[in-house]
Amino acid sequence: MAEIGMSAVKKRYGDTEVIHGIDVAIADGEFIVIVGPSGCGKSTLLRMVAGLETVTEGEISIGGRVVNRLEPKERDIAMVFQNYALYPHMSVFDNMAYGLKIARTPKQEIRARVEEAARLLELDGLLERKPRQLSGGQRQRVAMGRAIVRQPAVFLFDEPLSNLDAKLRVQMRLEIKQLQRKLGTTSLYVTHDQIEAMTLADRLIVMNQGVAEQIDTPMAVYERPETTFVAGFIGSPAMNFLAGRVGAGGHGLSLPGGATITDKGADLSGLAERPVTLGVRPEHLIAVAEAEAELRLAVELVETLGADTLAHGRPVGAEGADDAGALGGEAPGLITVRLPGLATVREGDRLPLRLAEGELHLFDRESGRRLADL
Repeated sequence: MAEIGMSAVKKRYGDTEVIHGIDVAIADGEFIVIVGPSGCGKSTLLRMVAGLETVTEGEISIGGRVVNRLEPKERDIAMVFQNYALYPHMSVFDNMAYGLKIARTPKQEIRARVEEAARLLELDGLLERKPRQLSGGQRQRVAMGRAIVRQPAVFLFDEPLSNLDAKLRVQMRLEIKQLQRKLGTTSLYVTHDQIEAMTLADRLIVMNQGVAEQIDTPMAVYERPETTFVAGFIGSPAMNFLAGRVGAGGHGLSLPGGATITDKGADLSGLAERPVTLGVRPEHLIAVAEAEAELRLAVELVETLGADTLAHGRPVGAEGADDAGALGGEAPGLITVRLPGLATVREGDRLPLRLAEGELHLFDRESGRRLADL
């Protein structure tokens, strides 16, 4: 069994704390993706699990055994790096077999394991080649094969696809997911790419400045983000945010551009006259006739993507004038609308919009924490 446990895990460099206390229990066979922007601490957390960084406080366990003081070779893990880390003078076979040779595994078993991994990764015809004779995708497969032959309790992936082109990333993403399901090995995968995170993970750990902002399934994170950071990071295009203010008695929500939302089914009586942030995803802003509009967008830029069209602009008043004064001078920011197919919207248009029922998110303006669904 290869459960991973992290209990109040912290990391400091001198007086600077970079991991602020992570608590998570990872089940045997689970595929966990640690996602976040550069510098958020995701690779540091992975390296602590690997034993390449020491744990300042807290405990990390693998298979029920606390590993804080164990060397990497004693943790029964295998790691796939961003830069492949292949030996250029060795053949594919020797690169994949190297760890087993160091562990004094019998030659016959080494050959059997390498050949099995090569078949699994479609590398069987390339075992005598050197890394320089391989494509980027093939090198990444060799790096994965080197990890597979170890038959570890845990796979650790540190941004393994970041050096590949966009098309190859999609292909390798599918292969990694299929491989993990076939092997059933507990896996921790680090990436800054939220599409990789959404498509690969059983659960996400969304990191921000050393804090796990949310730990949940990809769809739960997408549909019910706990903070504005998570809401803005997960989803492409990102969630739109509008500064708002709840009306007296909790009735209505005033937005920039003079828009007012009246009844979306949520009880806001405890938030009366409170400044808030309204979050709405681009696909939940629906183009409607002028008479049905709750919000109007002054279109500044249009991106035609084929399957859909993205319109970028700013909320405006009913007559087309910017009415930021309703919120004490707060100017409306740029927002994005996703329209299906080849929409006829043009730059300079004023696009009437309705906000989808049950798809709006309300956050505290100061803390960014989730308040309610609308």
